[in-house]
Amino acid sequence: MAGHSHWANIKHRKGAVDAKRGRLWSKLARNIIVAAKTGGGDPAMNLTLRYAIDKARDANMPMDTIDKAIKKGTGELEGNEYGPVTYEGYGPGGVAFIVDALTDNPHRTAPEIKKIFERGGGNMGATNCVSWNFTTKGMFSIGATETTEEALMEAALEAGADDVVHDGEIFQVTCTVQAFDTVRKGLEAKKIPIQSKEITKVPGSTIAVDEETGAKILKLIEMLEDNDDVQNVYTNFDMSEEVMAKLGA
Repeated sequence: MAGHSHWANIKHRKGAVDAKRGRLWSKLARNIIVAAKTGGGDPAMNLTLRYAIDKARDANMPMDTIDKAIKKGTGELEGNEYGPVTYEGYGPGGVAFIVDALTDNPHRTAPEIKKIFERGGGNMGATNCVSWNFTTKGMFSIGATETTEEALMEAALEAGADDVVHDGEIFQVTCTVQAFDTVRKGLEAKKIPIQSKEITKVPGSTIAVDEETGAKILKLIEMLEDNDDVQNVYTNFDMSEEVMAKLGA
């Protein structure tokens, strides 16, 4: 797979999510607020909210914090007005970047993201300069030792998935956004442990990078993710298992 899954694996090994749990919870709360504001506070009727709550639960966010975020979104509690904004650009080696953010002040966030791109050896581009190469999909990661490829393929495709790929230590299952919840339930029904699940942007073409360029790209991703407004960073870099192991050590 391309850069996104590699970066997710590296973060998992480093324990970066745990180290930055406070910031992660803040970002997930914003996601819940916007989902509830847009589609209502009932997760049974609002799939976007249900997905946002699932992500928060996966990060061990307390239920009272989740409930407060929902109430801020529905207007029951006072809170900042957040809105979605997307930035596109290029990183070292010409690698494509898409940055999804939720902000209460786009006039503040845009120059901040632009500056991060420049500090990281890249540059922010115009709308659709790279997004044409990405498709939004559901993605599930399953440990390669947790099941066989044949059993996973049968369960995933039966549940409506598009593809199953063996990628080193994990299997990657992809599906449409509409099939995401059905595939999740199908895998869980077959008692297949899901290492991670997300709705992500998958590149149609990738750029292979060496260790030097890969290190610069990972640094730029980290700098972007450290911004409080940034929710997700997507790229189209691809690196070998050997390079990934060195950079993720």
